[in-house]
Amino acid sequence: MALFGPVHTATLTDSCLVRNDWVCGEYVRTRREDITDALVQHVTITVVSIVIGFAVALVLAVLARRFGWLRGTILGTSTALYTLPSLALFSLLLPFTGISTTTVVVGLVLYSLTILVRGILAGLDSVPADVREAAVGMGYDGFRLLRKVELPLALPAIFASLRVATVSTVALTTVGFIVNHGGLGNLINRGLSSNFHAEVLTASVLCVVLALIADALLLGLQRWLTPWRRTVTA
Repeated sequence: MALFGPVHTATLTDSCLVRNDWVCGEYVRTRREDITDALVQHVTITVVSIVIGFAVALVLAVLARRFGWLRGTILGTSTALYTLPSLALFSLLLPFTGISTTTVVVGLVLYSLTILVRGILAGLDSVPADVREAAVGMGYDGFRLLRKVELPLALPAIFASLRVATVSTVALTTVGFIVNHGGLGNLINRGLSSNFHAEVLTASVLCVVLALIADALLLGLQRWLTPWRRTVTA
């Protein structure tokens, strides 16, 4: 007979969560809502940043090409912005945008400019002079020349830079965890802080998959918008 009554022992159910495995299906099942929210935030920030960045870069590239004296300033400034560490850039933005998604979006837009401006400018510069002169002779000038002739011919170079900028932005979005708006970066940071292997690996893999999907979609869009290149290839 035991002096202090029966002894009860509790044992933890053996699972990948308890073992802290890197690959853990149970983590995905039990934290599905967290993962989905982080993924949606990541995609939203990336898409908004790329759309705004492309629009700004297009305007800057057209200005740089039209006014040669602006070319060096625009390219130099966009390159200088890209060299700023994300922590320093976000710190500079905080007084104006606060701890919000806007801080991350503005930072990502600025980072994307160095890739997009150079790519768009390279595409516009690659348009043959005789083609441009022929279009002018047919009555195309100004915005009509840009929209109907120059931009379509520059699409391959433009999309090449857009794909690089998009993949880069998918990766850089994770840095937004600094202001708690980093999408999958929030999960990576939380997993690293708590040494939670499954959380780190799952979020990292999703970032890679997201980048591959975005690149494939842009490649498909490029082929759809440039049917003449498919004909030439065939």
